[in-house]
Amino acid sequence: MAIIALKAWYLREYEPIKELEKRPHDLRLSRNSLLKSGLRADFLDDIEEVSQSEWFQRYLQGDSTEFYIEGSGGYTIANIDLRSHEIYFAKQEVMAHLEPIIYFCYQTEFPESSELLRDELQAVIEKLNQKSRLPIALKESHRLTDGPVRSESTLMRSLRQSLLFIADTTAIAPNPAIPNQVLLSPTVCVEVGYALHSKRSEQILVAQMERTDLPGQFPLDLPSQQRLPFKDKSQLHKTLPVLVETQLQRFNLFS
Repeated sequence: MAIIALKAWYLREYEPIKELEKRPHDLRLSRNSLLKSGLRADFLDDIEEVSQSEWFQRYLQGDSTEFYIEGSGGYTIANIDLRSHEIYFAKQEVMAHLEPIIYFCYQTEFPESSELLRDELQAVIEKLNQKSRLPIALKESHRLTDGPVRSESTLMRSLRQSLLFIADTTAIAPNPAIPNQVLLSPTVCVEVGYALHSKRSEQILVAQMERTDLPGQFPLDLPSQQRLPFKDKSQLHKTLPVLVETQLQRFNLFS
């Protein structure tokens, strides 16, 4: 039976799949079995070449060694036997599935805050792209219709695949049912809820402009490092650039 070789790319650092597949693969595999939680394969490369590779040296040091395998997705090496040419992979969500996007969830009920955030985000991204090894783009949610947010829409896919999700959670009205609590934009709440379900917590940032006319308790229970309160444009300009760059550091984008 003919061997069908699969290409595998070692994930040294964050790299989106469409960019990953442009460079030469790091390993050739012949799949033996595929399970829901893993994959068993034979490597087709020379033992000497494999033993001297960067990824194998990291594996020997006990580091997590991630690969993207064409047609199968992301995996980390669970075990490897050089003599038998066998590798066991464990299924794992890898950062290669993400796109170099900052997703901005804005609201229209109190547009002043979203306008400030949008302008500052555009300036931050322009500055970061001067030193980023991959161009970062800003993608926004849209409010073109009154229809419901569809979880399988192109927009929601962009939300899932973004490096960073930023939402404008500025209060829009007092809560008539609960004293001292404010209401947020319903569409923003839907997207924040979807982000909390589909993304890692460190990829989520909620911004909130303080409103003296709407004092009250913030209704979402989120860690302080995921929240960005601001009073005005000046304060936002001081805090947002540092926070965004800090949140993106894990992707090793900046020289």
